[in-house]
Amino acid sequence: MAGLRLGPLLRYVDWDTGTTATVWVEADRPATAEVRCADGASGSASTFQIAGHHYALVPVTGLTPGSTTAYEVLLDGVLVWPRPDSGFPASTISTPAVPGRGRPGPGAGPDLRVTFGSCRQAAPPAGRHGPHGADALDTLAAHLAADPGAERPDLLLLLGDQVYADQLSRRTRQWLAARRDLREAPGAQVADYEEYTRLYYESWLDPEIRWLLSTVSSLQIFDDHDVCDDWNTSAAWLAEMRATPWWRERILSALMSYWVHQHLGNLSPAELAADPLYAAVRESPDGTEVLRAFASGADADPATVRWSYRRDFGRTRLLMVDTRAARVLAEDGRAMLDPTEEQWVRDNALEGHGGYDHLLIGSSLPWLMPPLIHDAEVWNAALCRGERGPRWARIAEDLRRRSDLEHWAAFPASFEALSDLIEQVGTGPRAPATVCVLSGDVHHAYVAEPRIPSTARIFQLTCSPVHNSIHTAVKLGFRLGWSPMGRWLGRGLSRHGRTGRPPLSWRRTGGPWFGNQLMTLALAGRTARLRLDQAHRERRGGARLVTVLDRELTAD
Repeated sequence: MAGLRLGPLLRYVDWDTGTTATVWVEADRPATAEVRCADGASGSASTFQIAGHHYALVPVTGLTPGSTTAYEVLLDGVLVWPRPDSGFPASTISTPAVPGRGRPGPGAGPDLRVTFGSCRQAAPPAGRHGPHGADALDTLAAHLAADPGAERPDLLLLLGDQVYADQLSRRTRQWLAARRDLREAPGAQVADYEEYTRLYYESWLDPEIRWLLSTVSSLQIFDDHDVCDDWNTSAAWLAEMRATPWWRERILSALMSYWVHQHLGNLSPAELAADPLYAAVRESPDGTEVLRAFASGADADPATVRWSYRRDFGRTRLLMVDTRAARVLAEDGRAMLDPTEEQWVRDNALEGHGGYDHLLIGSSLPWLMPPLIHDAEVWNAALCRGERGPRWARIAEDLRRRSDLEHWAAFPASFEALSDLIEQVGTGPRAPATVCVLSGDVHHAYVAEPRIPSTARIFQLTCSPVHNSIHTAVKLGFRLGWSPMGRWLGRGLSRHGRTGRPPLSWRRTGGPWFGNQLMTLALAGRTARLRLDQAHRERRGGARLVTVLDRELTAD
């Protein structure tokens, strides 16, 4: 009898018709996975096989717009979800009220409520909450499970570092040590696909997280730790990694496991139906080699693959942008996005301009950073390309890696191109009410606004970590980065690097906040409201969310 190994995860929910969704599962053997909803909606799919694991992405059809319905999962006709001993509410699928097709329901709230963050180290080495304090996502799940009337997000945006391939928990290290000799490279890091699956089990089998992901739709994108710290930071870094005996298996396994666990669920049923790779994997008795060949091609020529994607939620548009695999690393032409990817972002931001009220750009790496850090990254990029000679270039390459100088500012042409696009979208009578860049990565939260004479309100909204920590020295560095002294130091770096002033200026209008946290953006018509919640431990055990910011973004 087939068993449920991982999932279910509620992934895609259709905002055009409100009638379809997808649910992702992993079974412990080949099976037919079926989703049955209390309102009669249903769907089924046969599992496909990757490296001895069996997965299905089940398309659910016949949902009622503007409704919430409980569902259950069956494998070969046998009920496997919910668990018989579950103490959680029923897993549900909520659909939007589509004009003319559904009902908004009593007390209808915002048009769209999006909760986002990044950087979640899952399994603690000891104790329920581990070394980083209370887990913000876990705390959100417990809060929603305990209070059926609590406001639920319509969507979770997980902006990178969903798993940490290079920073493992004590339990996972012990599991690896029983499997192979950790004295051999890559040591206590993930080496292959099977070890990647362990990270997803560790993260998504947490009872609260498992329930939350089963009942709130999620969209995801990778950052560096999903593959390796500093992934694609520079051409020199990549050359060094490719020269090691273990890197090829690591990168192929990373891309394969990301495609299975995260990327597939980002796609709509129509996109899946048109995807030749998905068809080939499903049609093969064992799709491992098909997927491996795809990953090999994606590593060899990243421009042949698109991990970015677009979703429209009524009159809100979301562009989730790949800021890792799509990079151009040659020092004389560095770019955050290759030309095809940059054009894709531009085309999708401008298509139907005037037909949406809010543009959300999901970028794991912040666009607007503390000014000192921005100037340091521009300076570092200039030195690395030889502006001050080969000796300074060697020093700058080492500093780039040690200090993670790899955000948008480290790719000056890309920073300027994104800034120009945002200004173009946000200016004129067809401009949306807001343009928000949603980011994580930097282990603190803040709100920044560019000084652009735009029609739209433009924001950098940064929220990280969900469950991690930050050294005191780094905290002080970020605070210095926003200060007048930091701006003065940044101007000195600009003079040394001969880089000139940034193409625009910006100011911090919220934060910085440090801790495990989540931001929630509530969008209604042309209004936008931002809330920041931090997870705080209770003295008697457990944790609670504490709101530290509740701000109307569209107010004058």
